[in-house]
Amino acid sequence: MTTEQDEIPVPDGLPPDRPVPGTARPAWVTDELIARWCGWVSRDAAGGGGAEPVTALAPFDLTPIAAVPACGPQDVEAAVVEARAARPGWAQSAPGRRGDVVLAFHDLLVSRQEQVLDLIQWETGKARYHAWMEVAQVAAIARHYARRARHYLAPRRVRGMVPGLTKVREVRVPKGVVGIVSPWNYPLYLGVGDVLPALLAGNAVVSKADEQTALTLLWTRDLMAEAGLPAGLWQIVAGPGAAVGTALTDAVDFVCFTGSTATGRTVAERAARRLVGASLELGGKNPLIVRADADLPAAAAGTVAAAFANTGQMCIHIERVYVHESVHDAFRAELLRATEELRLGADYDYTADLGSLASAARLEAVAAQVDEAVAKGATVLTGGRARPDIGPLFYEPTVLEGVTHDMSVCGQETFGPVVSLYAVGSDDEAVGLANQGSYGLSASIWSKDTREAARLAARIRAGSVNINDGAAAAAGSIEAGMGGMGDSGLGRRHGAEGIRKYTETQTIATQRLLPLGPPKPGEDAVRTFVRRTNAQLALLRRLGVR
Repeated sequence: MTTEQDEIPVPDGLPPDRPVPGTARPAWVTDELIARWCGWVSRDAAGGGGAEPVTALAPFDLTPIAAVPACGPQDVEAAVVEARAARPGWAQSAPGRRGDVVLAFHDLLVSRQEQVLDLIQWETGKARYHAWMEVAQVAAIARHYARRARHYLAPRRVRGMVPGLTKVREVRVPKGVVGIVSPWNYPLYLGVGDVLPALLAGNAVVSKADEQTALTLLWTRDLMAEAGLPAGLWQIVAGPGAAVGTALTDAVDFVCFTGSTATGRTVAERAARRLVGASLELGGKNPLIVRADADLPAAAAGTVAAAFANTGQMCIHIERVYVHESVHDAFRAELLRATEELRLGADYDYTADLGSLASAARLEAVAAQVDEAVAKGATVLTGGRARPDIGPLFYEPTVLEGVTHDMSVCGQETFGPVVSLYAVGSDDEAVGLANQGSYGLSASIWSKDTREAARLAARIRAGSVNINDGAAAAAGSIEAGMGGMGDSGLGRRHGAEGIRKYTETQTIATQRLLPLGPPKPGEDAVRTFVRRTNAQLALLRRLGVR
């Protein structure tokens, strides 16, 4: 199993000519570099693997990206064994040492971001600005947890049963080997943002790379090795989720999964059978409320950013917009103007506002929802069509009106650049509609009265509610937890829970003088002990001791 890659140097800079003419492939990405990165895919030296390599298609032009080795269950098992063997030394190292590695990674990531931006665009087709947002978010996560891990994981002294005689501490110990399954839509942020706190908590990690975006994760693994991460500590497996993801869930000590609700249920069930914990960020059908007093141009701009960022392929993106009827027409005009100003493009620079959808399956699913809604009576206010003149998987940002409950776009997650507009008569109606359905991931409220908006936020069933922002304010607040309610998942990333979930709480109690209980056997001794303890309980109650 490969753990060291040092024979092919990675360029520090990038040549001025970006993609190879006629393809989406960045010019600096050589076959030798791809081979170097693919060397980080964990394969069982005893003869594992066996699966055919996986080759994804570049969304910009549907040309093959690279043949990435595929793993089988035996490879996954071997990767977990190797990670487990590498973990003790890392777990026993000083927290500051672990933080130094992550800060070194932070610096390398920022200095070489142009490389990973190219890879992200090549594999996902997203606009460069949305790729850069991943870099910014991962850098913030690295810096935050490298500096705050010691605080989040510090031992905590608590009161013992007998004050003065019992000393009790709660300490946090690593889970062991953490399995992380991340999706294609944010290959750097979701692929690495959960790895960093897991490592800083003293764990080893085995990540499953998504078939569409494996190179981004493998490039990052190479960078972590350069930053000083010990060999074997972070393993990467690749291949079809049904085989590799299942094998990973069945082998690790904790599972962190980001993906669909249907698959998340399966992951949770398999983990539960082994009494292994799981953190799940799943789907969403996220609402945005525009109150009567909202700043309409700002609300429209915020809606566009939250609905169409990453071409709508984002679990927290806005799909439902509820607008007070008194400002509905004015807001609609602002929303359409802002939407129609968006620029689509397949460019490796910042000229395009929106990129491509990531796959033919995604384009088909988005188009199917819009077409069905139109057939049942919905109106396309803008967009609603593919743009093969720009690239094979481009779809215009779309605003629908007249959406009803019998349309799949009303309640099912679209995961594309489509938003539906509804008029409401009151805040109560807006909140009621926002809470419809089984999801509860993210929400947004626009109002000049932020106190009233905060009161409404408390009534919305969602893990995050943004006031006068579409989605980024909560997601970008690394000290605050991020996750869902209902069918949107379990657990949180970011904040204290984002690292503590990778640990177990262990209680260490030290008893002074004598053990708790009667000093010697016999009825009289037991009665005396009970009487004195009852008197102590009464005294503590009168003194107000907790």
